[in-house]
Amino acid sequence: MLKKTIATTALLSLGTALPALAQDKTLTVGGYGGSFETLMKELIIPEFEKTHDVTIAFVPGNSTENLARLQAQKNAQELDVVILDDGPMYQADALGFCDAMVDSPAKENIYDIAKLGPNSIGIGFVATGFTYNTEWFEREGWDAPSSWKDLMDPKFEGILSIPPISNTYGLHTLVMEARLAGGGEEDIDPGFEVMANDIAPNVLVFEPSSGKMSELFQSEEIAVSIWGSGRTKSLADTGFPAAFAYPEEGAVALMLAACPVVDSDVPEEAQAFIDFLLDPEIQVRLADAMGAGPVNTEAELPAELAEVLPYGDKIADLVAVDWDVINPARQEWTSRWAREVER
Repeated sequence: MLKKTIATTALLSLGTALPALAQDKTLTVGGYGGSFETLMKELIIPEFEKTHDVTIAFVPGNSTENLARLQAQKNAQELDVVILDDGPMYQADALGFCDAMVDSPAKENIYDIAKLGPNSIGIGFVATGFTYNTEWFEREGWDAPSSWKDLMDPKFEGILSIPPISNTYGLHTLVMEARLAGGGEEDIDPGFEVMANDIAPNVLVFEPSSGKMSELFQSEEIAVSIWGSGRTKSLADTGFPAAFAYPEEGAVALMLAACPVVDSDVPEEAQAFIDFLLDPEIQVRLADAMGAGPVNTEAELPAELAEVLPYGDKIADLVAVDWDVINPARQEWTSRWAREVER
């Protein structure tokens, strides 16, 4: 009788444990490493896990790495949500890696420019423009840079850095120089001519690493660069005299973007996580920690953030590039950049 009671109790205990195990869901999110990963793990993920009864596994990697991960795992996706720069996100969406997004209240107040594709959406604005050392410029009596044409100014010879074309900031520079020279995405030749002949001679180094770019500023090897508003804020937050300048022809919009990945085993949680990132309060956290301007028109930034980030009236002045033209040509442009610009 005692054995039967023990056995019955064990079975009952197992029966109550099984549903709990079945409810233990894991949502795998691929996104940027570094400070973005820290932000996610400290300020965003715990709250979502608590309110949605799910565990989040975060897979860090830059946009190129996570796009490659989607391609390598196309028949058995590890990721449920992926966060990429807007250019690679256009590719991911076009290649069929993004699942259809569900309409929701969270998406009702999003700027039109942030509605990237049928299955992907921007979650934060970064502006590509000038980062400069304010003390250096004051010391020399220089005005803040104000035009993409300023990259040709001889006074910047040897104290300018631009990321290479493999980095979105460098690609934006090429496109804007092409546009100002009479071309554009569909006629990139004028951009290459200006970059090779008029701008490259001023460049100390075409630096892809954000960490090394910061070091170049801090060691006063450079006074000015083409960089993002978010990166500039991070540098300024260290106490360095960095400021961001919006070119008069327009700073280029670089969006952090997200999409639910196809064939997810937790599709509802994937959709909910993207909506969570679009919540006005979370948008403010992204702005404060990452320097990403909110895509939700209902998000209200404090004055010190509103002044430096893409926000409010500045959104209308951001320039969008044509990724449908750029992405198919990017490999060819990258080879040409190596031959002609960084020769």
